[in-house]
Amino acid sequence: MQTLGPALCTRLRTGEPSINFRAVLLDLDGTLINAFEPIIYALNATLAELSLPQMTRDEIIRHTGRGECSMISLFGDHREQAHQRFLQFHDERLFDIAALPGAESLLTTLQQSAIPVAVVTSKGQARAEQQIAHLGWSTLLPVIVGLTPQRRQKPDPHTLQIACDTLDVAPDEAVMVGDGVADMKAAVRIGSFPLGMTGGFDADALIAAGASATVANADQAWHWLAPHLAQ
Repeated sequence: MQTLGPALCTRLRTGEPSINFRAVLLDLDGTLINAFEPIIYALNATLAELSLPQMTRDEIIRHTGRGECSMISLFGDHREQAHQRFLQFHDERLFDIAALPGAESLLTTLQQSAIPVAVVTSKGQARAEQQIAHLGWSTLLPVIVGLTPQRRQKPDPHTLQIACDTLDVAPDEAVMVGDGVADMKAAVRIGSFPLGMTGGFDADALIAAGASATVANADQAWHWLAPHLAQ
């Protein structure tokens, strides 16, 4: 364990990275914002309509963070109907979200430091853009890579590659910061540095998924990033 400051600890799986990174890729839900309320409401409302058992908050957060999980695993042959109802329920509470502690400060500091940044999320593109605009972050996050019918969700690294191409950096010049095992797996597969943020998953689970280091929140993420970014 490496101590980075007062009450600030990070778990390291490997040694310190040997290069200074040129860009930061950030997951959205659970990393920058608490956007799980619309998801929890929508998923349980959809399950109820189909007379299926409800899921707890923790179960839903872990479900979304794994990435490989999909409507198929929950709804089987009803997945298309369930997907449409889920989106309808979700949009009823689309803006029932909040910035996580330290997130806006992290984004502001990255912008002031002229570090290229992109959000890479498995949320739909339009919904991600709407939520970010609702928080007043559009100028802090001009590059948003969400899902479209043509894009594959994490842990497939497809959206990470799109983000790197947009920022004009090679994947191994970027850090991927995320709270899900899917974030870590996608980063490993494309060659970006996987920096896990504990919350939905603990440090052990993130490291098992490929995280090379873990932090607990956005403030700790900046303390880790600061000495590792090309200035």
